[in-house]
Amino acid sequence: MQSNKYKLLAIEDEPEIRALLQTLLEAAGYKILSAENGETGKMLQASHQPDLVLLDLGLPDIDGREVLRAIRKDSACPVIVLSAISDEDVIVQALDLGANDYIRKPFGAAELLARVRNTLRTAQGVIAASDGKFASDGLVIDYDARTVELDGTQIHFTQTEYNILALLAKHSGKMLSYSFICKEIWGYTDAGSTKKLQVNMANIRKKFAAIPNGLRHITNELGVGYRMQNKDI
Repeated sequence: MQSNKYKLLAIEDEPEIRALLQTLLEAAGYKILSAENGETGKMLQASHQPDLVLLDLGLPDIDGREVLRAIRKDSACPVIVLSAISDEDVIVQALDLGANDYIRKPFGAAELLARVRNTLRTAQGVIAASDGKFASDGLVIDYDARTVELDGTQIHFTQTEYNILALLAKHSGKMLSYSFICKEIWGYTDAGSTKKLQVNMANIRKKFAAIPNGLRHITNELGVGYRMQNKDI
């Protein structure tokens, strides 16, 4: 996948960060559009249909979450949220509104570029194969057979554990908030469902841990959610 195929839109009000994003991403071969406020960002997104949006939540005219809502009404364009906000509830809400990922400010160049690459390839549907299987770095999930194999060893999961794994795999590379997972698995979210999720994830991790380096596939952002990694590309 060549980065110069892709057009990115950065919606960021701070001139220094906007200039940094443009410098880093152009150097990596991407085409960049920039907007200094939410209204301009919405207009550019609608007219230019970028392949990915980098969205600051703290915009001067409208809340970044409103921009995200507007994008999601008409587009599945991947969105990475940039935020200096430390309130995890705000970040979780952005993820629930459809953000594909988030990066806390200040961020490093390597992290930014890696997240952009990962989000773009995930959005292209490369990892989740069309034949009903997910395959990444030794992990194979067969959705039709409802089986999970890691490094050649089949692992047995309960129905709920499997459903959680399949959900994470189908959104591989994307950070899924606790509330999103709970709604998808149990149909509701509250303190009880979050606790159930944590218990099930502990059991999943224990089963993966029985295989050397088996914990490499799922990461947990405390207070936010879980991500299924993909490393085959």
